[in-house]
Amino acid sequence: MRLGPYQLVTPIGAGGMGEVWKARDTRLDRFVAVKRLLSPSNPRFEIEARAIAALNHPHICQIHDVGPDYLVLEYVNGRPLRGPLASDAAVRLARQVANALEAAHAKGILHRDLKPSNILVTEDGTAKLLDFGVAKLTSTDPDTTRTEDGTVVGTAAYMSPEQAQGQPIDVRSEVFSFGAVLYELLAGRRAFEGASTAAVLSAVLRDEPPPLAVPTELDALVRRCLQKDPKRRFPTMGAVQAALDDLGGTRVTGQSPSIAVLSFTNLSADPDNEYFGDGLAEEIINLLAQTPGLKVIARTSAFAFKGKQEDIRRIAEILDVMYVLEGSVRKAGNRVRVTAQLISARDSGHVWSRRYDRELADVFAIQDEIAHEIGLALHIAIGGAFAFRQRSTPSLPAYEAILKAFHYRFSKADFARSLACLEQATELDPEFAFAHSALGEHFLTMFTVQVMPAHDAAPLARRHALRALAIDPSLSEAHSVLGCLAALYDYDWTEADRRFRLAVAQGTPSHSARVHRVNFFLAHAGRGHEAVREMEQVVREDPLDWGSKWTLAVAYRSVGRDAEADTLYAQLLDGGPISAIPAVVLSGNHLARGQRQEAVAFAETAYANNPTLPAAVGQLAGLLSLTGSHERSKTLLNQLLPGTTFGAPFGLALHHLAKGDLDRCADWLEKAIDQRDVWVSFLLNVGNIGGRVMWASPRWSRLAQLMNVNPERPMT
Repeated sequence: MRLGPYQLVTPIGAGGMGEVWKARDTRLDRFVAVKRLLSPSNPRFEIEARAIAALNHPHICQIHDVGPDYLVLEYVNGRPLRGPLASDAAVRLARQVANALEAAHAKGILHRDLKPSNILVTEDGTAKLLDFGVAKLTSTDPDTTRTEDGTVVGTAAYMSPEQAQGQPIDVRSEVFSFGAVLYELLAGRRAFEGASTAAVLSAVLRDEPPPLAVPTELDALVRRCLQKDPKRRFPTMGAVQAALDDLGGTRVTGQSPSIAVLSFTNLSADPDNEYFGDGLAEEIINLLAQTPGLKVIARTSAFAFKGKQEDIRRIAEILDVMYVLEGSVRKAGNRVRVTAQLISARDSGHVWSRRYDRELADVFAIQDEIAHEIGLALHIAIGGAFAFRQRSTPSLPAYEAILKAFHYRFSKADFARSLACLEQATELDPEFAFAHSALGEHFLTMFTVQVMPAHDAAPLARRHALRALAIDPSLSEAHSVLGCLAALYDYDWTEADRRFRLAVAQGTPSHSARVHRVNFFLAHAGRGHEAVREMEQVVREDPLDWGSKWTLAVAYRSVGRDAEADTLYAQLLDGGPISAIPAVVLSGNHLARGQRQEAVAFAETAYANNPTLPAAVGQLAGLLSLTGSHERSKTLLNQLLPGTTFGAPFGLALHHLAKGDLDRCADWLEKAIDQRDVWVSFLLNVGNIGGRVMWASPRWSRLAQLMNVNPERPMT
């Protein structure tokens, strides 16, 4: 039998649209596959012809010719895909199929009948995707699941739940079908079985397939594809490919999955809306940080590239991550448009991207969706369903107020405006627990950086933290504030330990809770090695953050790793007024080593950076007196005397310590302890080189008693 120039040789198969023959092209003397139509007027024939003609891919069967009632296709000498196969072999074929589907999707084409019999495997192991007979061109009809007579198209065992119910579909439906095919390839049986089509469809809609006897990550990948809710699947076939590549050991550097979320660019007409993009990105960071096995770069380091035209691959290299999320936000009235792109550091390719046009009130849902879809795209959830810890959402005005508060604090260093916004947030929504906790942390910071006397700041910090916990007893940040107060204000180390255990017990603890636990508790309580382990991990997640490096230096100092601590302190000398603190420490350390010239130089740096810091004033005054500059030393001391203002006693203690007068130093340290000056604990409990001499002083037992610490102070 002939169809035009094609000699039909052997029937290959038949279906609802027609029959397929192996044929010989008499003009080119080659074998082809001819699909002959049973109904010449069938509109799906034209759809398939246009779909295949739009594709040119090594894993998609090619079209050669079109006749009045037939298609001429590439003849593939292979067998239908079937399992079970070993994991490596199955993944290799799955990559090919995923690549073919991604190419089709890029052309706006959904296959809609993906199943093993529509995938042939040649003798050399090449997969070929065929039969686009029910394909849908996604740029046209929005009703993607029905034929003209309203019947559902596709094959029951491989349909997504939404396709089985005749609902609109998108590429995520194809992800589900791909998962069903991959399951069968690995298990040798269908994911969804039943004695009838109705039973199979019921299984698709309701049942979970049995576990696969494959590595955990591969089983998790298949189950992500087979989620009933499309939002819980991989969002694209590109994301599936990335997950398959990870299984094959082709990660950029072989490290654990890792991501940096950059500040979202403000595209609004009003530049004052910059706060919103920062806040949106930070909320996504906080959500992703709950994901087991995923390294998420903290805000400070991720936002360090804000406003800079830095290449994505360079950012990923600096932060040591595999993926970078960037985006933009346009806020106008009660509407917001958010775009987000997940980019692979390996090749700067887009793994996932999406645009959201929503009411402003939907911002919390947008955050959840972005974080969830990234989690699925990266395929890093370990064990069980991928889910974020439930969180309460405040009123929108209160939420905007707290975003502004953080913007003023972290981007503008404007603590006064930050405080005003925090107070506004609690007024707008009195049940906003996190806003109360943030107020508590604000006053804790005022205490620790000596902007407010401890006896004024600590009660305010405590009050707001307790209010936050009355609303949400699990709030990590509020427990952390109370842990800091217990350690540095109450000298109640047992309560501090309890509070910090609560702070880190709620899933993934907040970044601030982890840093505070080391900076204000572990290093002071004789648990230095634990502090070092924790902070080395934190610095990997926040490599550019001043506070994280400071705290790691504190941890090193607490176990006698002085050279490593000093190296970090030296990296922190260009941080403006706050850099006076490490300069004071370096001055004391060099003096303890007998390096007076270096000690004076660092003391001068500390004073130049912050001439109002009592510790900087006292350290320089002591060294000037020691080296013979008595007049200038006396002038500086007059800034601290009579020693009654907050911080002055500690400055005077450093003055006498530098001169070697340990008894006068201890007198002033007792007054500093009475003021609850936070730097006393850093000098004595953490044990910088200069401060360690006090451990041998007869006055040390009294000082230790006042702080409720072990007077033995062995290096831990």
